[in-house]
Amino acid sequence: IFLFCLTMAVSVFSQENSTGSWLIVNSQLEFNKRWEAFTELQTRSNRLANRFFYYEVKGGIGYKVNENFSVLLGLGRYATYAGEGNFSKPLDTEEFRIWQQLNLNHSIERLKVEHRYRIEQKWMNGRYRNRFRYRLSTVLPVNDVDLKPETFYLNVYDEVFLNNKAPHFERNRFYAGIGYVLSPTLMAQLGYVNQYNYTLTKQGDKNFVQIMLVVQFDGGNDEEG
Repeated sequence: IFLFCLTMAVSVFSQENSTGSWLIVNSQLEFNKRWEAFTELQTRSNRLANRFFYYEVKGGIGYKVNENFSVLLGLGRYATYAGEGNFSKPLDTEEFRIWQQLNLNHSIERLKVEHRYRIEQKWMNGRYRNRFRYRLSTVLPVNDVDLKPETFYLNVYDEVFLNNKAPHFERNRFYAGIGYVLSPTLMAQLGYVNQYNYTLTKQGDKNFVQIMLVVQFDGGNDEEG
């Protein structure tokens, strides 16, 4: 079913040349009930599976205070290319970023709700700036009450990007998709992203088909630490 949905989505979105691809591979390693680490690789393209112009490599470490409250420290490198081909030079922007993150979770019946707050310190082409992000995300298991193997789920979120210099509003990102838990260690997700960017000189939005794989590893240590 998941492969069928993926094929149909690619067929539909291929008809719109301005729709791009957004590919994500996320890996998570739980050391124990409190501590975890993650790495993530993302690529984006201006056309469906063609004209890749952006990639990011990032990672971090998180601490779970309790089931509904966690914090995270992350860092990453981000590169945007200005050429017409796949990762074609010249390099438009090169960025190094550090961020601090707070996650608050709760449930409404079987609907899982996450509030994510993030503060970023960014060095873009050597210039420093701050940014603030808030994301409201909802996950609804479809054929089970929990996210266990062989469970489909729906995921919808909206994220606002702000900075401390006018204009303070920078970006809005909306996502809607469907996911499937393949095993205790692997999840796959397919969705649609609309990203609206705003500056004093330019504004507009971009649509993407997003495919994401999440790989979760258990460190084998049940101590809380």
